[in-house]
Amino acid sequence: MKPLEIYVHVPFCVSKCRYCDFLSFSDPSGIDDYFNALLKEISCFANQMSGRYEVTSVFFGGGTPSFVSEKWIARVMETIFALFTVAKEAEHTIEMNPGTVNRQKLRAYLDSGINRMSFGLQSVHGRELKALGRIHRFSEFVENYREARELGASNVSVDLMCGLPGQSLASWQQTLGTVADLAPEHLSVYSLIIEEGTPFYEQYAPDEQRRARGETPRWLPTEETEREMIDWTGRFLRERGYAQYEISNYSRPGYVCRHNEGYWLRKDYIGFGLGASSLLSDVRMRNTVSLSQYCSRIECGESACEQQQRLTEKEVMEEVMFLGLRRCAGVSFRQFRAQTGREMRQVYEPVLSKLSGQGLLNVTDEGVSLTARGFDLANFCMAQFLLE
Repeated sequence: MKPLEIYVHVPFCVSKCRYCDFLSFSDPSGIDDYFNALLKEISCFANQMSGRYEVTSVFFGGGTPSFVSEKWIARVMETIFALFTVAKEAEHTIEMNPGTVNRQKLRAYLDSGINRMSFGLQSVHGRELKALGRIHRFSEFVENYREARELGASNVSVDLMCGLPGQSLASWQQTLGTVADLAPEHLSVYSLIIEEGTPFYEQYAPDEQRRARGETPRWLPTEETEREMIDWTGRFLRERGYAQYEISNYSRPGYVCRHNEGYWLRKDYIGFGLGASSLLSDVRMRNTVSLSQYCSRIECGESACEQQQRLTEKEVMEEVMFLGLRRCAGVSFRQFRAQTGREMRQVYEPVLSKLSGQGLLNVTDEGVSLTARGFDLANFCMAQFLLE
């Protein structure tokens, strides 16, 4: 059986954060109908693909999966275990926001088979949390984190965000240092991106444009300050026993997020739920983003998929490089050959020579990876791998 990762989208939230452009909304009225449709979608796929796959990971993302009743998370896990062959050592993650979980929910998650918990904290400072539109206080995160540990959670991740409006290097150092003192197994550290269509874009897009022109921004940190934050983060976490394994992710030994690693290595995965994406044998698919359409299609026994594309050889090669170069380990020549049937040097020799000559790419006998400077210019580097 082929390995398969499962992603489950839970689009419901208490409220929409001001920077968020994810497919989510705060109206809880459709939760029951949604999950009944979700369970049918999972069952239908399992029946069609019976015996072909072994599930290696399950990931509940959103939205805020911890916002809904724990009974629905348990029902989904129960269905997956009943209908799929699940690897004994499989990783099962749920994303949670502080203030939406309690001891009862945490206990139910563990009992259902969840073995990795990911908290979306973002900052330890109340002012920064309020500016982001987060609903929780840092004290609620600490309470939830300690409850999870008391109940036996042994693989905990925390999401943090730097480059926030009004954030200084000192306030970022306090955030990261305070969280590191709690010793989670994994940390995701993201730089704020001002996304179109969000309240943050309306408020801060002119400031971002100012910064891009080399002018001093009014609210956002300068490029120099944000670079200091990123550089300090790497040094500090290495001293605390964390290794960086991807542009935004750090872990203690043995606690790399295997589900996300699967995305970057282009392993097969199926996405269930509203707007969920899938990759199966070089075919990319995406479900409808209309909640009413999703539920009605599933209820009528139809597929929720509204986009389907078989990738060309060119697109596969580009994806292998774009996704693989996010990893500190980069892309091996063997991996490129196995996924594309081609030799990386034959396809990309001019690009490899150019980027290595500029000090942006390491090229060894095993493969290629971005240098520290290459990570700073990751978007530029990855764009070089677009094929004509």
